[in-house]
Amino acid sequence: MSALYLLIPVAVVLVGLAIWMFFWAVDSGQYDDLDGPAHSILFDDEDPKHQAGIDEASASKPAGDAPEPADREPPRD
Repeated sequence: MSALYLLIPVAVVLVGLAIWMFFWAVDSGQYDDLDGPAHSILFDDEDPKHQAGIDEASASKPAGDAPEPADREPPRD
């Protein structure tokens, strides 16, 4: 019975921590685009139309969302 005096506050703290982590993840944008990475694997990176779509999508995002990868090659003609 005396173990409950320790386990109940520990459980409440763990639940509070889990709720805080969930709200932090939502606020920091962790759940913004769930489908993009799953669909991007289907496209060929060498395809100029695909590269144009990536450039168009990155142009429509507000500045500072995500840095551009430095190793990405420019589209080929």
